[in-house]
Amino acid sequence: MEKLKIHFLGAAGTVTGSKFYLETDEIKILVDCGMFQGNKELRIQNWEPLPIDVSQIDMVLLTHGHLDHCGYLPLLVKQGFQGSILGTAPTLEIAKIILEDSAKILEEEAERANKEGYSKHDPALPLFDQHDVMATLKLFKSIEEEEDIGLSPHCSVRFRYNGHIIGSTFIEIDLFGKKLVFSGDVGRLKDDLLDPPKRPQWADYLFVESTYGDRAHPEEDLEAILQELIQRTIQRRGTLIIPSFAVERLQSLMYLLYKLYDRNKIPNIPIFVDSPMGINVLEVFGRFPKWHKLAPEEYRNMCNHVTLVSSYRETWETIDDTRPKIVIAGSGMVTGGRVLTYIKQLADMESTSILLVGYQAEGTRGRDLLEGAQELKMFGKYVPIRANVQHLESLSAHADQKELLHWLEGVDNVPEKVFLIHGETEAMAVFKTKIEEVFGWHTHIPELHETVEILL
Repeated sequence: MEKLKIHFLGAAGTVTGSKFYLETDEIKILVDCGMFQGNKELRIQNWEPLPIDVSQIDMVLLTHGHLDHCGYLPLLVKQGFQGSILGTAPTLEIAKIILEDSAKILEEEAERANKEGYSKHDPALPLFDQHDVMATLKLFKSIEEEEDIGLSPHCSVRFRYNGHIIGSTFIEIDLFGKKLVFSGDVGRLKDDLLDPPKRPQWADYLFVESTYGDRAHPEEDLEAILQELIQRTIQRRGTLIIPSFAVERLQSLMYLLYKLYDRNKIPNIPIFVDSPMGINVLEVFGRFPKWHKLAPEEYRNMCNHVTLVSSYRETWETIDDTRPKIVIAGSGMVTGGRVLTYIKQLADMESTSILLVGYQAEGTRGRDLLEGAQELKMFGKYVPIRANVQHLESLSAHADQKELLHWLEGVDNVPEKVFLIHGETEAMAVFKTKIEEVFGWHTHIPELHETVEILL
């Protein structure tokens, strides 16, 4: 009997910081290597070295390229990791974009903190920098979706399409005759850009996300809500600010707005996309047409319908543009990026609307806005909020409870154990009860830094 130790180093008892360390005598694997986001107690952990011998890890397997799944990679390399980082080609492209952009933002924030003196640290240092990212990218190794890849004599792996974002997969690991399935983030059954997720047929041990495990996405009339907000923006000669994740959400919004214009549902209001990272992700869509549903002509028309803002000078020109306008800018939870500049300059005006799209984690400015905050702290100062704030949940790239249950229904056997990950406490508790009611499967909610031993 072989012994497997599973270390829950992230996304346990919380949504972000995805890291699952599988340790056997033969092979040591880290599934995902994400950064913690949200409240300060979590973010502080990004500065702590992992409680394992990082130099012993043979490889990292990436489900997809979001920051909370890949953002800790440069720190892993700094701590001594020298193995391979495996993912699909689009996942590695997205991870590259996100890591490079994150390093730039971290360096700029440290520089600003030193200049304006609002950091407790002297000098303030970035969590990682461009050099750390360059060292990380050298370890990237692209693999094909659905290909069986031998990792060691008794271990193989397969990456399988699961929607969510371009390149995203769930991961099946065959280890000493047992199948471990890591869901990653499961996508939607109906999505404008992506196909429905594939489903696992067998899982001895199942690690499943539960971000929306306690609820159904509302049946929202996206078109009507957007039409109304755009009409309001035109009437008040204001700005509609849409904080957006650069990957998938931004492209979905572009496509939705283009479709509305193409069908004469909205006027030709200027649309500015201010997200260098989002623009780079658009290029990934162009390079990997098999990973999404857009026809080449649709893709070109959608890109031509917006103004891409690349430089910081153009950001200020956009703010100063007196026309009614839509601005889509990162980041989606208002944690950083260009959107902060727009909110800082425009959110104290009643002519401004802010549309939050998708999940807003605890401790983020997006969650504060959602809960009716009258002011936000940005760059060490408080900014009053007089803007009209609205929220769209149905644009979420995460499966809701019903869609997660549908994904689980593909499993033909009774898993020996199901581990619930990637969720807030209440969502996981509700989803655990639901899984036990529907399937009768033994389900466990691991705590952060918990270690579970399994005999294979």
